[in-house]
Amino acid sequence: MPTCEAKLSSKNQIVVPRSARDALDLKAGDKLLVVVRRDALILMRKPKRYSRTIMGLGRGAYPPGYLEQERESWR
Repeated sequence: MPTCEAKLSSKNQIVVPRSARDALDLKAGDKLLVVVRRDALILMRKPKRYSRTIMGLGRGAYPPGYLEQERESWR
């Protein structure tokens, strides 16, 4: 999706450009999450179930066998 521009109104409202709404299939009334990262603002669709959204994010984060080795050291 190409970069698009939005403007903050005098009422501190932002209109999400049509190309962005179409890309995320956003409809009126959908909830968005607003994340601030340093000098950037990130808008994301609010997930219906957070557990589904984060499922599998840690997969591949550790070298093979590392978790098993750590768990074994606890015994």
